[in-house]
Amino acid sequence: MKTGIPCAEEVEPLGCLPRSGQVKENSSNEQRFVEYKKSRSGKKTYGISRFPASLRSSTFRKRFFSEATSAEWNHWRWQLANRISNLYQLERIIRLSDDERNGIGRNGKSLPLAITPYYASLLDENNPFQPLRRTVVPVSGEHLHSQGEAEDPLEEDHDSPVPGIVHRYPDRVLFFVTDFCSSYCRYCTRSRMVGHNKDFKMEQWQRGIDYIKATPGVRDVLLSGGDPLTLPDEKLEWLLSRLRRIPHVELLRIGSKVPVVLPQRITAPLTRMLKRYHPIWMSIHFTHPDELTPEASQACERLADAGIPLGSQTVLLAGINDDVETMKRLVHGLRKIRVKPYYLYQCDPIWGSAHFRTPVEKGLEIIQGLRGHTSGYAVPTYAIDAPGGGGKIPLLPDYVVGREGDYLVLKNYEGRIFRYPDTCPPQRHSADTPLRPEAGERRSC
Repeated sequence: MKTGIPCAEEVEPLGCLPRSGQVKENSSNEQRFVEYKKSRSGKKTYGISRFPASLRSSTFRKRFFSEATSAEWNHWRWQLANRISNLYQLERIIRLSDDERNGIGRNGKSLPLAITPYYASLLDENNPFQPLRRTVVPVSGEHLHSQGEAEDPLEEDHDSPVPGIVHRYPDRVLFFVTDFCSSYCRYCTRSRMVGHNKDFKMEQWQRGIDYIKATPGVRDVLLSGGDPLTLPDEKLEWLLSRLRRIPHVELLRIGSKVPVVLPQRITAPLTRMLKRYHPIWMSIHFTHPDELTPEASQACERLADAGIPLGSQTVLLAGINDDVETMKRLVHGLRKIRVKPYYLYQCDPIWGSAHFRTPVEKGLEIIQGLRGHTSGYAVPTYAIDAPGGGGKIPLLPDYVVGREGDYLVLKNYEGRIFRYPDTCPPQRHSADTPLRPEAGERRSC
């Protein structure tokens, strides 16, 4: 497969790579990370890289990208420039099923196909039902619209006061800063708007910043898209620095899957820059324990060492992570790499998502299988993002059985019943009402 595609061939504005020489990502005294530069011949070359590459990644590189050096493979810009983005490239790496081939062939103007070489190295070339493969390779089910599905089921566009801003909750906003992702998840809530080369100009960013400035109730800004970490350092810093200047903005957050699909992006210059704008929190989109590779672990370690609290937002997906043991492996693995399992989302009913969605009862079953059976720090909040713009609604198994007088009847994680003394609040009394119930009388609150 061709390697070393020039950066100029990447057409995504603001969400991709600066041309060589525009941004120097390394200080002269730091040779631990790759330096992106041009040789005298004009061909891009890469310096020394110490980002860890697993045996699986190295074997995959030698097999499918034999012209690429280890330094090239471990550079995030090389990964972006060599994404697998069409049928010809993909079928050289995996044996496509008829369902996958039909899904790719009908892709048209829908969510594009794009997989980083690194993430492609994690795919099972022979098994179309492998969980990771199902999340990034299109199938024909994407083109079937089922009852209840919508292009924008959460009605984010309805809550958008200016382009790029969604203001649904009183004290926080969602700020779309790019429509570009390094890899496209087939279940993406925003498949209607990502990957279509929309021109996110700085003028649009400025309109979003101006709205936040003019809205003093906003104390929390979540950068999303697309994936904000695909922005070059200097453009991401431009955004963060201007948001940090707004007095009423207390917290900045970034939603990203980059540490999972493009861990090479988490460089020392990036983490140094992010540290300048604390408090910054990051939500990382992990899906399956097979994503917990040495590379992803190192990326999360670098972010955590930079003082950034990390949480995982996981989408519940049929046949991918919808059983207790798989989810337990995921949340235990996340804790080991300093990522708090934060949310487990019911898959949103976007167009063509029926093959991904599970019954809500399945999500409750998973939470019940985690609660009490593992540390509370490893149990995410299960939630539905309500269609029609209702926002996130948390769901829990029913642990309250009922009430018996002054006792609340509860069920624990083992299914055992317990009674908790829970005195009813004082009642108002009239001359005809006794201050205490008669002997043997049971009162309901």
